[in-house]
Amino acid sequence: MSKSRQDQITAADEELLAGLGYKQEFQPDNIFLMFIYKNTSSVLFYAIPNGGPSAMVWGWAVASFFILLVGMSMGELGSAAPTSGGLYFWTHSLSSPRCRNFLAWIVGYANTVGTISAVASINWGCAVQIMAAASIGSNENFEATSAQTYGVFCLILLTDSIICCFATNVLARLQTVYVILNVLLCLAVIIALPAATPKELMNDASYALGNFTNLTTWSPGFAYILSFLAPLWTICSFDSAVHISEEASNAAVAVPWAIVGAIAVSGVLGWAINVSLAFCMGKDLEGILNSPIGQPMATIFTNSFGQKGTLGLWAIVVIVQYMMGTSMLLASSRQVFAFSRDGALPFSTVLYRMNAYTKTPVNTVWFSAVCAGLLGLLVFAGAQAINAVFSLSVVASYIAYCGDRSSPGPFNLGFFSLPCAIISVLFMAFMFVVFLFPTDPGVPASEMNYTIVVLGSVMIFSLIYYYFPKYGGVYWFKGPIRTVEEEPEGSTIDGSLSDEKRGPRGDVDIVYFRLIPRQCTTLDILLE
Repeated sequence: MSKSRQDQITAADEELLAGLGYKQEFQPDNIFLMFIYKNTSSVLFYAIPNGGPSAMVWGWAVASFFILLVGMSMGELGSAAPTSGGLYFWTHSLSSPRCRNFLAWIVGYANTVGTISAVASINWGCAVQIMAAASIGSNENFEATSAQTYGVFCLILLTDSIICCFATNVLARLQTVYVILNVLLCLAVIIALPAATPKELMNDASYALGNFTNLTTWSPGFAYILSFLAPLWTICSFDSAVHISEEASNAAVAVPWAIVGAIAVSGVLGWAINVSLAFCMGKDLEGILNSPIGQPMATIFTNSFGQKGTLGLWAIVVIVQYMMGTSMLLASSRQVFAFSRDGALPFSTVLYRMNAYTKTPVNTVWFSAVCAGLLGLLVFAGAQAINAVFSLSVVASYIAYCGDRSSPGPFNLGFFSLPCAIISVLFMAFMFVVFLFPTDPGVPASEMNYTIVVLGSVMIFSLIYYYFPKYGGVYWFKGPIRTVEEEPEGSTIDGSLSDEKRGPRGDVDIVYFRLIPRQCTTLDILLE
């Protein structure tokens, strides 16, 4: 792309952001927005006991279809208003003036919890993978304790944080490496696993594609639905593209296609991997789940590749998972930055600071990492308690995802927009309820689903903070704060300001955002 064309796109991005009320504070770059694929190995233990091969294959396919609908609806919003605040910004802009501040507050906190728990779950999965490698290398004589795994988890968070403090152009190069490694790993598993698996462990098509094994005490139907957590976690957090949109070039076009493309690629590659696993894992499902290795996919690999082959391939699995954790921490820090920019988080004045050298919000990076580390302490509540970070990242995100529709940007679904949005909201509401249940009915406290505890505590805190007498957010939170003095020529904020009220910070209380086509948009430049 020529320098003049890039300058045009950068100017259009800045104009679009200014039309939303924000000045450009990040250094824009051609950063990869393809947050393709969280590693399925981290949540394979949800699919295997809740239906076995058929849940892995067909459960993944069904869930991926609905996730794509959710992503398409989000893509429309991301195209019309690509800002780091994303979900809570859209909520405030499109809700009734009577409840917009409260709804934006709740959505902002839910999204913040969702991104931080995603950081915790990805990096916890990485720590478990590292410990699985240690077990394989010791001929399964080593079995990690909770404290040891937590220590590795904290070390991963520490190094992730250091990387995320770098400048945007450095992170863009790392994203490129991540995408390439991710695709190569997927192809390696799909092709190499069937070739290496001994004949006695190979399953026929009727078993791999049709066997249903329920190892829980839930009914078969409910167990099958619980298996959806594997694809929903793996292909969750696609709003990451929105949170780094202020650092992306040509954001109005790049963001929606990043969301849709990430879901589509993840769905297809993930399904192919699950098919490969279903054919190559043998029939001893309980043996896979209860192996001393402590990681179902690592156990399957060991049975097929042997010790040395597994360690070689597993090293790439760990690297990809680690890089995914870095990507998620990057997105989470931008959500925290945007929310603190509008004063909604405690210590917002400290969090809303941009490093003068790297042009990145270093404080919010460390805030997200520390909060993720605290979530990791759930491991000491019981062996099953830490698994709540996986369902928590989905449930909290889905609260935030259930939003309204906006006037279209360059990415537009047309007549399918409303039906897609309705189906998406119904699906997310249903899965929200399902993922609050434990893995089995009647479990003791040590094996309960702590999602409701963590999410409920944060939501209760947000309500207390909002309605606290005299100092609560209800007295001063007015939604997104404009950081530009004047609206750029050609952009419009549509709405009645006759009843305009200004809060203690001087921001407008009643504003209806609607993007109006300008003389020069990013789509115009692409089609020039």
